[in-house]
Amino acid sequence: MAPLPAHVITVSDRSFAGQREDRGGPLATGLLRDAGWHCPDAEVVADGADSVAEALRRALARGIRLIVTTGGTGIGPRDETPEGTRRVITRELPGIAEELRRTGLADTPLSVVSRGVAGIVDPYGALVVNLPGSPRAVASGLPVVLGVAGHVLDQVEGGDHT
Repeated sequence: MAPLPAHVITVSDRSFAGQREDRGGPLATGLLRDAGWHCPDAEVVADGADSVAEALRRALARGIRLIVTTGGTGIGPRDETPEGTRRVITRELPGIAEELRRTGLADTPLSVVSRGVAGIVDPYGALVVNLPGSPRAVASGLPVVLGVAGHVLDQVEGGDHT
């Protein structure tokens, strides 16, 4: 079976403007590639619900099956990744976001303020997951995503509950 297509979207005004190096996006891309996903280099977009929703729709139009965002899940004035994601997903998977917050507690008590969401996009059969932007959050969160992504994508295509 050919590797499924994945895509990483880094959401950061500073990285988009070239003021800060994107470290979370390349880390997520590398972890996805190491796990056997076909994943181009991370895309960097500005903060805000509109830019997130537009980037997600572009990825879906290219047939991407797993989209991981990094950044914009906090409580800052421009942190609107969950709002942009909710404009695109059709069915939310709250257990994934809850597990990401729970496992993040091992690194920082601040993981409980992450507002990231996860869900599927019908009829594309794609999974979208929001991760915080820090490399530590990406490193601890990607194993959670990888642990369920294959099953989720199989299920949205009508796979058996095995």
